[in-house]
This record gives sequence, C-alpha cells and structure tokens, in this order.
Amino acid sequence: MSEQTRKILVTSALPYANGSIHLGHLLEHIQTDIWTRFQRMRGHNCYSVCADDAHGTPVMLKAQQLGITAEQMVAQTRDEHHADLVDFGVEYDNYHVTHSDENKELCELVYNRLNDSGFISKRTISQLFDPEKEMFLPDRFVQGTCPKCGAEDQNGDSCDVCSATYDPTELKNPRSVVSGAEPVLRDSEHYFFDLPQFEGMLQEWLQSDAVQPEIANKLKEWFEEGMQQWDISRDAPYFGFEIPNAPGKFFYVWVDAPVGYMASFKNLCDKNGLNFDEYWGKDSDAELYHFIGKDITYFHCLFWPAMLEGAGFRKPTGVNVHGFVTVNGAKMSKSKGTFIKGRTYLDHLNPEYLRYYFASKLSDAVTDIDLNFEDFAQKVNSDLVGKVVNIASRCASFITKRFDGKLSSNVLEPELVAEFHQAEASIATAFEKRQYHKAIREIMALADKANQFIDANAPWVTIKDESKQQFTHDVCSLGINLFRILVVYLKPVVPTLANQSEAFLNDTLSWKSSQHVLTAHNINKFKALMQRVDMDKVNAMIDDSKENLEPTVTLDPNSPLAKNPIADTISFEDFAKIDLRIARIAKAEHVEKADKLLRLELDLGGETRQVFAGIKSAYQPEDLEGKLTVMVANLAPRKMRFGMSEGMVLAAGPGGEDLWILNPEEGAQPGMKVK
Repeated sequence: MSEQTRKILVTSALPYANGSIHLGHLLEHIQTDIWTRFQRMRGHNCYSVCADDAHGTPVMLKAQQLGITAEQMVAQTRDEHHADLVDFGVEYDNYHVTHSDENKELCELVYNRLNDSGFISKRTISQLFDPEKEMFLPDRFVQGTCPKCGAEDQNGDSCDVCSATYDPTELKNPRSVVSGAEPVLRDSEHYFFDLPQFEGMLQEWLQSDAVQPEIANKLKEWFEEGMQQWDISRDAPYFGFEIPNAPGKFFYVWVDAPVGYMASFKNLCDKNGLNFDEYWGKDSDAELYHFIGKDITYFHCLFWPAMLEGAGFRKPTGVNVHGFVTVNGAKMSKSKGTFIKGRTYLDHLNPEYLRYYFASKLSDAVTDIDLNFEDFAQKVNSDLVGKVVNIASRCASFITKRFDGKLSSNVLEPELVAEFHQAEASIATAFEKRQYHKAIREIMALADKANQFIDANAPWVTIKDESKQQFTHDVCSLGINLFRILVVYLKPVVPTLANQSEAFLNDTLSWKSSQHVLTAHNINKFKALMQRVDMDKVNAMIDDSKENLEPTVTLDPNSPLAKNPIADTISFEDFAKIDLRIARIAKAEHVEKADKLLRLELDLGGETRQVFAGIKSAYQPEDLEGKLTVMVANLAPRKMRFGMSEGMVLAAGPGGEDLWILNPEEGAQPGMKVK
C-alpha cells in the first residue's frame, strides 16, 4: 500500500430530521468513523462530513403536529442527532443541515447547469391529491392494496410482501395516510431529470469497482427494464427549496439531500479556508467515498452520479453499501424493546462496547448485522476486557511498584515483537478494505499470544525470587509493549480506550507507533480501562426501550379483546408459511387423565397424523369420526406426555361447549390445500 499522502473526503448518509438516532443508524456512522480514523492515523488528509436531512413532507407534517415551525424542529433534531453521534465517538469534521444557505445555493447551481444542458424537461402528470388536507400526496403517504399480489396496507410505491414497485395511481383502494380520506386524481406540471441520457456513463461507472459487485448486479435491473426520466419536483405545500423560476414547485428531497454532502463540505471549506473544487471539481484528484445503507442504493448509485456528471462535478470514487441491523435475530421491535435509540443505549452502556461489536461483525459485503446481546456481552468481556485490557492490568502494577514505573531497556523476545510488527500490513489492508471483522480477528489472535507469553513466564511467581528481578522486569515490560501495539491497531475502533491507554503509557499513538518498542520509558499508574458488560444493564436498556403498544381506545373489561389482547404482529411472509390442509377424522378417542384433549387420527389422503386437540368440552369422539376438518399440516411435531402431536386442528369460539372445528364444504378431499 502506498505511503503517499492521500486526499480523501468521506460522507455518511444523512439522518432524517423527524426521529431519533437508533442502533440501525449507528452501524453506518460507526463504520464510517472507524475508516476515517484509520486514514487519519495513517497520516492522510481525510475529511468526513455529514448533516441532517431536513426537507420533505414528513418533516413538515410532524412539525405541524408539534405546533412548531419546520425550521425549529429541524434545528432541535439536528442538535440531538449530533450530540448522540459525538457521545458514540463519531467524529465528523463538520455536521451540518440541508436546510442551509450553502445547500440552497448548490442545489440551484446543479439544477441550472442541468437545465442549461438540456437535461430538464416539463410535463403534466396525474397525481393522488388529498381533498381534505388540500395537498398532493408523496408515495409513502398513500396506502392501499397492492395491484400485483393483493396484499393490503401497502405503501404507494412498493409492496413489502411481493416486492413489486408501481405508481401510486395503480394502488387499489387507496387512502391518504395524512387524513384517511380517499385521494382523487389531479393534474400538475412536474419537472423531470433525463436519467436515460446517462445510461452509458452509469453502466461504465458501475463496472469500475465504484460499488460492490452484488450492488452492480442488482442495479442491472434498472437498465434491463429501461431507464425512466426522474421526477425531481414536488408541489406546495412542501418544506424545501423552491425550484428557480418555478413558483410553487419545490425540489424533491432526494435532489437536495445528496447535494447536502457538498453543502456540508462547503460550509467546512468556508470556515477553514479549504479549496472546495479540489474535492468536488471535475478534475479533482481527491478520493470521494459515500457510506450508505442498502435501502437507498439507487439514489446514490444512479441518480446522484448522473446529476454530478450532468452538472460538471466529479463522481464518487466509491459508494460503500452495508446491510441492516437486526437484534437477537429479528427486526428491531418496539414492543420487545429491541428498537433501541442511541440515547437509551448511552444511558446504560459504554458506547465502545457497540463500536467494538459492530467492528467484529462488519465486512465489505452487503449483509445484515445481527446484534445478539448474549454474544455482544460475551465478545466484549472476552476480547476487550479479558484479553486486551487484561494484559496491561497483569503487568502494570509490577512496573509501578517494583521498578519505579519505568520499562526495561531490554526486549526479551524480539521474535514475538517482530510477529506483532509484521501483522501491521495485513491489519491495515483489512481496515482499508472495510473488512473490519478480519482486522479484529487478527488483533485478537495476537492478544492471545501476548497472554500466553505472560502465562508462560508467570511474573507473579518470579517477582518473589530476588535472582529473577531483571527477568520479571523484562517480562512485564514486554507485556506492556505488546498491549501498546494492540491498542494502536484498535485505536480506530475504540478511541476512548486508546486515549486512556495513551495517558497510562505516557505516549501518543499513531499508526507508525506499532513498529516501535518503548524501552527505558516511564509509564503512569494503571487505572481500570474498561468494565465488563453487565447483563442487568443490557436488560434495563431493553426494558427502557419497550413502548406501550396497547390499544389507545378504552375497551369494555368484559370484552373478548380485553381478556385476550391481540398478540404481536407477524409478517405476511411468516403467515404464508402456514400450510393448511383438508383432513378426514379417521378416529377420535378420549385421552386418559386429560380434561380437555381428544386424540385424533387425521387422514390427509395417503398419510395419517396423530393430533391432540383441546376440544373435548365441545365434542364427543363418536360425533367427529368421518368428518372433514382443516389442519395446520406443517407445524413441527410437539412431544406431549400423552404422545407426539403432529399438527393442529383449527377451531374457533370462546371455549367450553361453544367451540367449533372448521367443517370444509362438500367436495373437499383429504390432502387438498386450503387457500
């Protein structure tokens, strides 16, 4: 890897200004921060910028609900977001907001250049309009039935069930999310960016290693289906920037949001005397990288580079796409307390735990990252506390108490030190390629060797032997030096731990520090660097994250819903896995010593299943034999004390005698699938 100083500009996707930072956001900001800290440690000129994404209908409507102006809400949210990121050790050179003078100026510049070059056109389109709110509805503010698969309560632009994309006007039974009213079609003149003119350039750029191969392959679908002109305008009322010479027409938020990267950097340039064109000019020799989530890929990998090309600016060197965060193997859930805000985490746990855990999982692939809290606690406690910090705590007290706080002049095992030095190249390559999990794995393998060295030489034993004082000094000094090298390698990941270690070591750690050994060097008294993860605090954080999702209406305490509340929702995909089949009850009999169960033999037409059903209060066995019913045929067998139950019969009713199994219509045959 070249040691020539590089000019690098890095951005993270902009948090939207209508909600708090949560752990899903933090994956990206931490991934970005580790990479930029690594580049700075290597001596490169690396700037990182971000901002709050301030515009759009959701921000406007939420501000109205709060009874404040959109500007006030954006300012408050931006400050909250920035404070959360700072407390997680995320260090941007500038954290701005898209509702800024710089962004307005640059949006107009980009638009005017595109317009002057013939890349903007106008035409009248029909859109869904809320007659009660008197506003055109963005795609996400319309819900209805998917025109492809018939799934209900789907958004106006795509279906979560079948993944189809469509125009909001194609939605069946549409309704406004804002008012609940049935929208009507209304004509409006809109402005379009001519994306198809950039098809060749985009295909070439996507094959230039600017994006991961899986992203490039996924985006081929856009070219196969035929590129379409992109609607870049929205009608008033809308919180955003008005399009030049187009009263009542505003830039769509996805026009000014990516320009916000430029605007945040422009704000930094104006404050610090940097040259904006060195990084954004057409002939720039700087490197430009965006870190984003996979849900906003096509905005960053199609629309954005085309806009930059058309407006005479440079394109990104790379767009680094990551997956989503799941918690304990599932989507983040408010009812389970796993939809965790950054501030709630900070109220309970050390932010460096999360930085380290994410780093240990992150690669350069677009895979989801699961935050499993038991694994989280075990990994942090084992690696950071049990391996790395443990090295310093085992050796430091001997140096302080017996050797006047001064490291030995000798290097006891040069071969071991050389192995730690030589690991620098592969660890640096892993960080550079965003394969943090590989870097962490190699660092922890070195930590194991350092602990093995200390165990083998047992300074707590040799310190008692006056003839082995120099040997003990050498062992503990080498232990401290091995700890120091490990901290250098970990510094981009856990900067606070590194800063505290620098105070203890009486040293400043750059990346090159990994190649040096401290001899005859004074260190300071060791103080505990990190506490173990306390699962009680993890559980308290989860409890604090649980939201009361009970119905807001007052229920009759005697109603069935009050006595048996509706369970947590499941996805359509989960429901679709249930295989319902017609079954003939070939045999039914009482179960000895069971008050509620009957044993049923169910004929599925070639296969017989045994099922224990809790319907004894409503049926006598002889009344059931020969009848058809519906069963869940793919339910995992369940071992009961009476035997194995191999399915489930569907029944309904309040219980007791009022319980009815489902009787299929005549003509049904055992084994038939129920839809």
